[in-house]
Amino acid sequence: MDTTVYLPVGSSSPAVRARSLTKTYGTGEAAVHALAGVDVDFAAGQFTAIMGPSGSGKSTLMHLLAGLDTATSGQAFLGTTDITRLGDRELTRLRRDRVGFVFQQFNLLPMFTAEQNITLPVELAGGSVDPEWLATLVSTLGLEQRLSHRPAELSGGQQQRVAIARALIAQPDVVFADEPTGNLDSRSGAEVLSFLRRSVRELGRTIIMVTHDPSAAAYADRVVLIADGRIAGDITDPTPESALAGLDALRTLEPAVQTGPVA
Repeated sequence: MDTTVYLPVGSSSPAVRARSLTKTYGTGEAAVHALAGVDVDFAAGQFTAIMGPSGSGKSTLMHLLAGLDTATSGQAFLGTTDITRLGDRELTRLRRDRVGFVFQQFNLLPMFTAEQNITLPVELAGGSVDPEWLATLVSTLGLEQRLSHRPAELSGGQQQRVAIARALIAQPDVVFADEPTGNLDSRSGAEVLSFLRRSVRELGRTIIMVTHDPSAAAYADRVVLIADGRIAGDITDPTPESALAGLDALRTLEPAVQTGPVA
């Protein structure tokens, strides 16, 4: 199946975009509309945060954009590839080759060293690790003295830096980060967020991060605000104060009670 959209010569395509994207759980009176016709673009080479109150649909949006869940209707594009038209095998290949993931849980293999955890995705795919890129990641993330350590010998912040390096090792088109500092203390969280920002500014990566934390969102170049399953605002060059003000404004838009598996 050809899932590529051919753009006019000279046009520029965002790294990720959604068009009329919807997600509904359940049917009839029990239906929960997690996303209600979302249209949004995410620029390449930019660190974007998605913020919204609990139940706003921010994690649902990320899961659809990353090919981790299926849309009820609408389209999600990675570059010019319409991922909503891909089959299971094609989605698996896309997530392996073109997408990186960083989650709240580090998900490192305890029996492997930091270096083995970092290089594992490339090796599982049957590829060869680029030694120069590995060295660049290790240097940028400050892991030079930790490569031979196993996860139990690393702090939470160090484990998350290993997880970031693992997400970047295959040089994916985009990295999705879901509350990446949720299990870290404030100092380690700030350290990890600084490294995410450096990976964008110094390594040219594209990162989309879901967070509820205004201080975390302030590390991004841009904040996309979501409320009740709809895009509700946009903040460029955010500060903790502007992100908090945006989030406070969204809470007045949310329904008093929200039920169902929406995040």
